[in-house]
Amino acid sequence: MEFENLYQDIILDHYKHPRNFGEGQPQCTAVELDNPTCGDHIKLMLEVNENGVVKDVKFSGSGCAISVASASMMTEEIIGKSVSEAKAIVKDVLETMRGEKEPNELDEHGDISALKGVIKYPARVKCATLSWHAVQKALNESEKKQNADGK
Repeated sequence: MEFENLYQDIILDHYKHPRNFGEGQPQCTAVELDNPTCGDHIKLMLEVNENGVVKDVKFSGSGCAISVASASMMTEEIIGKSVSEAKAIVKDVLETMRGEKEPNELDEHGDISALKGVIKYPARVKCATLSWHAVQKALNESEKKQNADGK
């Protein structure tokens, strides 16, 4: 029970004080996604440097506490990671949230482990994964853009 309270506190902190909330630079790869079942909306802006490292991630939009908190946690986790590392983290989180991996897989990802409690509520999993789908799409688009520019 203490862990559940800790996880709730982490989610509430990220919801009330979202990290990396705002607009990105014009050169960012921008993606917008909606969760029509609950009205969550995210605009995600991803900037990858010339070395293939996530330089910055910003998000804006509106959503429930879980959606906003998850987006905040995601930005903190992937900034500074290579695109391949970021993609691996996204894959881990999405597979865990779908029940394809043990929830303890999230423990190595800091505050993201607080999302383990959401797995018990299937209707809320879409809220928690919206930002992860957005960053996955942005990473793929950014990679395609870099490959096209490099050719």
